[in-house]
Amino acid sequence: MPQRRHPITKLAAIVMRLLRGESGAGLILMAVAAAAMICANSSLADAYHSLFHGHLGWSPVAKLDSLHLWINDAVMAVFFFVVGLEIKREVLDGELAHPAQRRLPVLAAIAGMAVPAIVFLFVTNGQDGIGSGWAIPAATDIAFALGVLSLLGTRVPPSLRLFLLTVAIVDDLGAVAIIALVYTADIAWLWLGLAAAALGGLAALNRLGVMRGWPYVLGAVALWFAVLHSGVHATVAGVLSALCVPLSPGKSGDSLLLRMEHALAPLSAYLIVPLFGFANAGVHLPAGDGPGFFAALPLGVALGLFMGKQVGILGAVVLAERTGFAARPAGASLIQVWGVALLCGIGFTMSLFIAQLAFPANPQLVEDAKLGVILGSTVAALCGYAVLRLAARAAN
Repeated sequence: MPQRRHPITKLAAIVMRLLRGESGAGLILMAVAAAAMICANSSLADAYHSLFHGHLGWSPVAKLDSLHLWINDAVMAVFFFVVGLEIKREVLDGELAHPAQRRLPVLAAIAGMAVPAIVFLFVTNGQDGIGSGWAIPAATDIAFALGVLSLLGTRVPPSLRLFLLTVAIVDDLGAVAIIALVYTADIAWLWLGLAAAALGGLAALNRLGVMRGWPYVLGAVALWFAVLHSGVHATVAGVLSALCVPLSPGKSGDSLLLRMEHALAPLSAYLIVPLFGFANAGVHLPAGDGPGFFAALPLGVALGLFMGKQVGILGAVVLAERTGFAARPAGASLIQVWGVALLCGIGFTMSLFIAQLAFPANPQLVEDAKLGVILGSTVAALCGYAVLRLAARAAN
């Protein structure tokens, strides 16, 4: 007779299975975001803010004089390096390699970035000082969105997961371009020249067929240091470095890019992104005597994520199908596509990151923008999950 397991043992087994699966990174991100919110709205608030924003007595890089800056400008460069590796792999040898495959996700991603920005500008109505936040609701958080989607298991056709992944990858590429082109401070041309030299060195390593990882790592660090002091945001160096890593197999038959991606992707998903989330999601919730969530900035961000994303992406899919430009994801109903479009409104990591860049001189506006990111992402996640769950039931 088989021995019955204790309920706690069963619960632990379920939790471990979820964390090992694709949903793990998303669930961890949800947990640390909740923990950050609790810290910021409890007696731990002063200690929480002091930990991340307190001045460091000594720093190996003088420009990074707080733990918050180290996380956002240095540690997150590794996250963007992984993003760059993934983008290069997908464009050269993945779902974005063939024109027929990338038509729909590229169109959906463009619309899914443009419409939220338009919604934001419409809601904020040109109010002084907050127009620079237009790109905050344009981003999609891959880990968070895929984490929610994976909770549905086989209730969602595989084509929808692939659609969400490719939309988010194109979305990330767009977000990186926005960071580089829009949120750039005054340029220090000498440092920019040194950054160009470091990038040229990395490109030369690729052309010479160098397949060892350490020369690329050293070059990437040099590029990051130069970009950090150039006025361009330092994390852009992560993507540029990744694009220089060779994808083609070397003499040993394996790919340096794939080796690096496999080594760094778990570190990024399970440590770097949760660390960033915990350091940046701690927003003080407003009391009931002020505008709070209904102030122009948080409302514009929240509606951009929740309304703009679903309208842009679902509209693009319908338009592409009606005009014959591209077919809907195989085996997916229009309601299921709507559910995935809602999940694309989970902006979290990228949106929080862009919020820091949009209002560098006004911490209160950053906090207001974060409030909108959390509200919009939470509503998008809950509604997207509900729509996909109900669509699966209706199909059965």
